[in-house]
Formats: sequence, structure tokens, C-alpha cells
Amino acid sequence: MRAARLIKLVLLLQSRPSMTAAELAAELEVSERTITRDALALSEAGVPVYADRGRTGGYRLVGGYRTRLTGLARGEAEALFLSGLPGALRDMGLEDAASAARLKVSAALLPSLRDAPDSVARRFLLDAPGWYQEPETPEMLAPIADAVWDDRTMSARYRRGDREVERELAPYGLVLKAGVWYLCARSGTAFRTYRVDRFTAVALSGDRFVRDETFDLAEFWTERAAEFARSILRAEVVVRLTEAGALGLPHVMDRAAAEEALAAGTRDADGRVTATVPVESEEVAFVQLLSLGAEAEVLAPASLRARFGEAAGAMAALYR
Repeated sequence: MRAARLIKLVLLLQSRPSMTAAELAAELEVSERTITRDALALSEAGVPVYADRGRTGGYRLVGGYRTRLTGLARGEAEALFLSGLPGALRDMGLEDAASAARLKVSAALLPSLRDAPDSVARRFLLDAPGWYQEPETPEMLAPIADAVWDDRTMSARYRRGDREVERELAPYGLVLKAGVWYLCARSGTAFRTYRVDRFTAVALSGDRFVRDETFDLAEFWTERAAEFARSILRAEVVVRLTEAGALGLPHVMDRAAAEEALAAGTRDADGRVTATVPVESEEVAFVQLLSLGAEAEVLAPASLRARFGEAAGAMAALYR
């Protein structure tokens, strides 16, 4: 533990011109007294750590000293590629590994490039969760992430509807979509997708599985996401749209389905488009199309058209 801290202290001083004892203590989560002892130990070991006295003083390395202890461990290297996702790293228990990796990379950079990590951080942030959501970390995410990183098979209990099922899984990859975590895993010979927040228990086995090298996580997720989007569109509505309504339709429902429906639609003499649009249900279609107001007229089914008529009457009475 202390050896790792001493290495990190050297790397911190190597990546910056000078740091106060208070700054080092905050970075390493120890007391300033511990920093003083560590600096003395490094000096006795031949590392030229120099302490400047006074109010503006601090610790620095003398004579352009460069340590070669910058090699990345596997976990650190893997975490480095996720360093733009601080929340995801924290949820998977990789925050410390990513911090160590960034520090080692910073220490290995030329002095003229030392501000590169800060420069990027000031200019780019990926905020994965959707609006109006309070992201929650699934209870089983950390052990599942361990299984994914280690190619370790696992036994799991999973909520499916109002019951729980047991599965033996080979966990291939994790996907964070709009603040929701999904596991892509092999069950038997088939690859499937599971919501991580529906796992109620996970037990990692002592066995590792051999990955199918032809499996591509990004390609698999894209295909499954498209299949899911199509699978939930089980109903149809016929709608007549003004030009503004046609422009707005892809923004209020499934974009691909809306664009296909518009392309296959017919245009009347007034420039309005009549299209048959696949939807999840009448209830969902009501909420989606209501946002288009008078730019969209529902022609079928009759029950949905009647509901819009009732809504329009209620709105007219309310604002009369």
C-alpha cells in the first residue's frame, strides 16, 4: 500500500512543477505529516525530492528527474479508455484504476504537453443519463463488471415479469444506454441482452470462458436495439399531416418508422401527407401525436380518432 502511494507521489511531482504538502495530502488522501515522511523516505532512497520552505513553498523533483515507473497495468490501460465516463467508472469500481492510468500517462508526457488532460476536461464532458432522470447504480453492476473484465462465467437470478429465473451466463460486455445498464451475455449457445437492474443475485464461478472472437459488441448492440425498436411497434395509425406535422413526426416517435411511413405516404392537393405509421399502442400514439396539435389529423383507427375529438373538445372548452 505504501509502495503504491510513494510511486503515485513521484508521478504527481513529475507531472507538475511543484505541489504543496496540502495538495499532495488531498490527492493521496493522507495527512500532511504522512507526506513529510514519504518525501523523506523517497529522498533516502535516492529520489531527488526537494522541499521549498515558506508560505509559497512545496515539494518538487530536482534536475529534471524522470521515473520509468510509468508502465500501465492491464486494468489501468482498460480503464483509461473509459476515462471520459466518470460516472460509469465509479459505478463499475474502476475509478481508482482510471485515476492511476491518467496520472501515469501525464507523467510520461513531455512538459509542453502536461496540460493536455486538463485542456480536454475543460472542453469535453459526456453526460450519459437522459434528462429528468436520477441515475441509480444497479446493485449487481460491480460484480457483473468484474465477471466481464475477467471473462468469468457466472450464475445469476434475474427478474422476468413477476417471477425470477436462474441463468448460467458468459458475460461478454456492458452497455450504458440513456442511463440504463445492459449486459450482453451468452446463455447456452445464444447471445442475449439483460437489464442489469433486474439481476437480484450474481455469483462468479472459478471458471473462465473462451470468448468467441467473432463477437462484436457494438455490432451486436446495434442489431438488438434495432430489433427491439421494431418489435414493440405492434399497432398502426393512419394520420394526415401538414408540412410542419411531417417535419415534426420523426421527433415525437420512432424516427426510422416515421421516416419510412412518410416516404411511403401519399400527398394530396393541399400538400398534406397521409401515412400509415407503426406505433407501440393507441395509448402511446395518443401521447405522441397530441404534441403535434392541429398539424396532425388521425384518420384511423376510429377509436383513436374519437379520443382526439374528445380531447380537442375538452381543450376548446377549457380555453373558450
